[in-house]
Amino acid sequence: MGDPSDIRGWQRLDAATTTSGRLEEHDPARLAAIGVRHVVNLALADHPEALADEGGKFAALGIGYSHIPVPFDAPDDSHFAAFAAALDAADGPVHVHCIMNWRVSAFFYRRHREQGMDDAQASALMRQQWDPRSHDDARAPVWARFIGGGQD
Repeated sequence: MGDPSDIRGWQRLDAATTTSGRLEEHDPARLAAIGVRHVVNLALADHPEALADEGGKFAALGIGYSHIPVPFDAPDDSHFAAFAAALDAADGPVHVHCIMNWRVSAFFYRRHREQGMDDAQASALMRQQWDPRSHDDARAPVWARFIGGGQD
């Protein structure tokens, strides 16, 4: 089975890491079918587009689940530390998502840079979803600071 690229904001970062925006009812089974063994959710559970009982749906499929709710207007280092810990603890292929794949792309940009990826490559991966350094959303400067490239 191929990647379910019709999931909002779908992106494959490498053989063992995929990302996306929101998940729908049929997506947990599709992620299981491509071999995902752990899911990390950075979205808030009370978002109108959040998948209800997401953790339960993945548990029923034998897939590990970490929920790290990141307020879009206030990402911080504790969120990033929990994200890094979840990735490091994952046993097998991991899928990380939020609602639009904006939080996730920024988190991976920061992780890639901390792991030594050059800025051009890390930026190119992030820009496939968004770039808070050039986005006109009022919250973008918060995210630019979070990834280490913003100004007040």
